[in-house]
Amino acid sequence: MEAQTLLQDITEYCRRAGLAESTFGKLSVNDGKFVNRLREGGRITTHTLERLRGFMTSNPPPEGPGGRPFVLKPRRPSSPVTDGAEAAPASASPEKNFRFYDNRQKYLLFVNTCSEKWVVAERATLELASLRPRPPAVRIFDAGVGDGTVLSRLMRAMHHRFPSMPFYIAGKESSLEDVRLALEKMPDRFYEHPATVLIMTNLYYADAPWLVPQSLTAATSLVWHDVPLKGSTAHEFEEQITGLQGFLAENWRTNLSPSGTLVYDRPAVLVLYRDDHKFLLDQVIPRRGGTRADFDLVMASQPYRTRAPLEFKSKRVVAPLARALGPSGRLLGIHSHGNDPGLEILQGVWPGENPFIHDRHQLLKATKAELGHHARHLNFNAYSDARSLFRYQMHALPSEVSESIGTSTLFAAWNAAVYVGQIEDARLEGVIGDRHYLDVTREVLQRHNGLWFWDESYVITRRPD
Repeated sequence: MEAQTLLQDITEYCRRAGLAESTFGKLSVNDGKFVNRLREGGRITTHTLERLRGFMTSNPPPEGPGGRPFVLKPRRPSSPVTDGAEAAPASASPEKNFRFYDNRQKYLLFVNTCSEKWVVAERATLELASLRPRPPAVRIFDAGVGDGTVLSRLMRAMHHRFPSMPFYIAGKESSLEDVRLALEKMPDRFYEHPATVLIMTNLYYADAPWLVPQSLTAATSLVWHDVPLKGSTAHEFEEQITGLQGFLAENWRTNLSPSGTLVYDRPAVLVLYRDDHKFLLDQVIPRRGGTRADFDLVMASQPYRTRAPLEFKSKRVVAPLARALGPSGRLLGIHSHGNDPGLEILQGVWPGENPFIHDRHQLLKATKAELGHHARHLNFNAYSDARSLFRYQMHALPSEVSESIGTSTLFAAWNAAVYVGQIEDARLEGVIGDRHYLDVTREVLQRHNGLWFWDESYVITRRPD
């Protein structure tokens, strides 16, 4: 069900029942701002959707002017902790438990208070030394651009290593907000490295490297937009990229499928390059229906939900990306590892909690099986823990992690822990009613003199011709 349909039903219900939207939110899901957040593009869990429907069904509004008055039926008292646990059971399928309301503030707070983006960019930069690019360009695919921090840092390192080679850089990102943030970082990249072709797309992992939807319906409705940037200064490029806001708002929309997974409203490909280098880049600029993958480097940092089934990770994400590698191409995969203070915070609130259910060894084994005979052309490198694992931390001054930790630092640490652990909003509702979660966070920070997390990496390489 699309958000617009749900909003229309809620609005009609409130009108007939004579309820304010804030009152409806408090009565149905104990959240007076729920309807406003939904209207602004928020998401909800399937459990919350069931609560909403159940509330409106159990408390029907009057039928016409002469109908019976609206009477709210009392609800049985329930423990918030129990409700939260039922809303997101550990065994639930991630596709079925998709978060319709995804708190973007949680994501932005994590990105700006932790160093993961920086450290991931440093790890990706190490792969550049092993690349063997072939004409006409160095070909890079970012399987989840996010806010563009990692990609823009990698592009700086690419210019340093390959200052005179053309770049073909494609990135997949479904989030409209993240595409906007990523494009904001690109004017300087076009100025420093003029021979750059940048492609942004919202296609699925199985389609994005080739820029061609497998579905015939999607292929015929594909929106393909070429943007030759005029001028020669970063300011001119910024003005033209900012002018794409209307195009993005119109074509980078997402919906929920009947199974609860996120799908694009329409498939889209955005191609940007400098107009004064169009002649030089003629063999690099992709054409609709005539693209190829053959990437020198595929960067897949957190491309799937940690709790997703192993089959989903290997079949829907890693295997298609491995097929997109060119000769001597390298796929760098990165995901959360656990066994860190962040997990200790989660287990202090939810004993036994462990969202990191699959390690790199299991994932590579499943991917190899999924690829079948195609796997014989690839090398699967899990490496040792000393080489695979790397650490990032929450930014904090030494004075901030002392006997008296400020509330803002505690909130930032708690947010980082639940974001990395991908704790559903419905579960959070059951524990933030008292200060126990902050006490647990404070104790972990003081014990470790800060907060840090482990990520693990793996590399899949295609053998040379």
